[in-house]
Amino acid sequence: MKQRDTATQAQGCGRPPEVAESRAKTTLFARDGAGPGGMPGSSASYEQRPITALRGVGESLAQRLARLGVEQVQDLLFVLPLRYEDRTSVVRIGSLLPGMRAVVEGEIQLAQITYRRRRQLQCSLSDGSGFLTLRFFHFSAPQQQGLARGTRLRCFGEVRRGPQGLEMVHPEYRRVSGGEVPPEETLTPIYPLTEGVAQGRMRALIAQALHELDTAAVRDWIPEPVLESLDLPTLRDALRYVHRPPREARLDELAAGRHPAQRRLAFEELLAHQASLRQLKRASRTDPAWPLDDTEGVAARLMAALPFSLTRAQARALSEVEADLRSNAPMVRLIQGDVGCGKTAVAAIAAARAAGTGLQAALMAPTELLAEQHWRSLSEWLHPLGLPVALLTSGQPARARRSALEAIASGEVRVVVGTHALFQEGIEFSRLALVIVDEQHRFGVQQRLSLKEKGSKLGRFPHQLIMTATPIPRTLAMTAYADLDISVIDELPPGRTPVRTVVVPEQRREEVVARIVQVCRSGRQVYWVCPLIDESEELRSQAAEETAAVLAEALPDIRVGLVHGRMPSSKKDAAMLAFKAGHIQLLVATTVIEVGVDVPNATLMVIENAERMGLAQLHQLRGRVGRGAEASTCVLLYRGPLSPLARQRLKVIRESSDGFEIARRDLELRGAGELLGTRQTGLAQLRVADLTRDADLLPRVQEAAELLIAKYPDHIAALAARWIGTGEQYGRVG
Repeated sequence: MKQRDTATQAQGCGRPPEVAESRAKTTLFARDGAGPGGMPGSSASYEQRPITALRGVGESLAQRLARLGVEQVQDLLFVLPLRYEDRTSVVRIGSLLPGMRAVVEGEIQLAQITYRRRRQLQCSLSDGSGFLTLRFFHFSAPQQQGLARGTRLRCFGEVRRGPQGLEMVHPEYRRVSGGEVPPEETLTPIYPLTEGVAQGRMRALIAQALHELDTAAVRDWIPEPVLESLDLPTLRDALRYVHRPPREARLDELAAGRHPAQRRLAFEELLAHQASLRQLKRASRTDPAWPLDDTEGVAARLMAALPFSLTRAQARALSEVEADLRSNAPMVRLIQGDVGCGKTAVAAIAAARAAGTGLQAALMAPTELLAEQHWRSLSEWLHPLGLPVALLTSGQPARARRSALEAIASGEVRVVVGTHALFQEGIEFSRLALVIVDEQHRFGVQQRLSLKEKGSKLGRFPHQLIMTATPIPRTLAMTAYADLDISVIDELPPGRTPVRTVVVPEQRREEVVARIVQVCRSGRQVYWVCPLIDESEELRSQAAEETAAVLAEALPDIRVGLVHGRMPSSKKDAAMLAFKAGHIQLLVATTVIEVGVDVPNATLMVIENAERMGLAQLHQLRGRVGRGAEASTCVLLYRGPLSPLARQRLKVIRESSDGFEIARRDLELRGAGELLGTRQTGLAQLRVADLTRDADLLPRVQEAAELLIAKYPDHIAALAARWIGTGEQYGRVG
């Protein structure tokens, strides 16, 4: 199809681009012959054409496109639109209203540079029905010359009120000359961008790639039997439609992702995740591992010595873990359960089984504070059994660190707890048989892989036990964690008092502060979580510092502490330990306390600007209180007016304390990437599919994945490269 949108944006318009995550590289066109579901292809040399083979793409632009995962011409086909705009009809200027995004066409009646606050180019456009001001703050001399009086333009942009009437600021435009120019034939796609690549340029490049679809076959890696049962378009037709929807296409259907072309791509994307993770799971089962038979009976002795009995859910999870640990194939198991459900106790018994076999276990936590808490718990349980537990963090004294390293390398210490320091160079384990990772989504792929590889020196790989306090809905788990076996701890230990959750408007802030005074005077402690202003850690930290100063001034008799993400780890840990010890009564913090120490004496949490946070995060934060026998309260302070989404979130968190129900609703409201916290891993970064909307596809996706593994294993790598890229490594390391 000929590219019809040659609109260009004014240079340096100053609007931030919609930046996409790095994408996978892939081989899309068939080699010398037809692929399954494909058409006769072109030569291998054509198939590998670099992006620089396109007109107008030099090395500089190629480097920018590489940030979008575009290195070959065919990669452009899978840079999918974020949304669409209807530019298929020209609107008369006289009928424009503020807030409209519209196409207009007219003649420039006046062009001048003005200096109202800042230098700007203003053009008055008229089509006989009215006048519209075009305003440019960033422009070059050639652009100014091209926008002279008498020039006819077709523009697209958002209409807003200006000092001289309606205006568009930095519209997309093109000069119109000659006879009447027909309107656009298709809806206009809006693509993810990276700095230095404008929408007009991206559309033109993708148009070239689409044009090549007329002469080259796009390789369809889904087997013909699966395609026949789907009743969905071919890959070629689906790609053409999503990039160039006809003018009669329904925008609401496209926005909802329910068009058959989008469903076709969603199926393939889900299949890429499912098949690659299942293949990785099977491959990992062929690695040799240490069977942990616990000849010394340490696990049984630990269970007998624990000051509490395991819940039924803990016992069930432990039984599944122990069955895996007895095998000579490496366990890769995820334990998920709510905050305080007792995952650490199950992990400790697993570590005791490794130690009782004469081998080593390592528990890795995301922060020094959490690592030290795990170390204290495991030491309390294991030391009476004659098993010392080593702590290894980057912040410990050199002598203690050196002593720990020697004991780990010699095998003298069988249980080790640490942070990322566990996988730094120069740290050697004697025989590492079990790796336990807490809050696994906070570690990068390479970090976990590095720790895993440390156990493979003697030709055996360690078992992996992964813990998360983020309950994961079944539809998400079966897709995102298809490479893992999953155990669920879905009940809390007896004696835990439910947390009362109240939603309070900002106007009642003084009442909340008065409640803090009452709680502190009664000998209890309080968390105050600061507003999540935006993604800037610096701004969050500033907000925390200001809030702490205001509260300290307002409450001179209360000992106020501060924790935020920009503090050095030593100061942050010192503040948390002081809070745990009771030296601090009111701890002002950012969301860094989402995973933190256990302070049973804290019975009140105030979360400011709660309407800005997601359900999973609110639930995790709320889990910091209610950890003792005393009744606890979580106050959600909000600033109105509330959006419908924020109102839904606050209603759910107020009415439910079930982490799995909250996770299900969070998946519906926010999507998989936010719920998992895996933005940095590439996992669950679904570009077309939606796990809630497309849940009905999952059974057929699973069937197709099994078929690929059994009969078309070579297709899986190609699908993974197309949709996941390096994300497949995630499955290998848990």
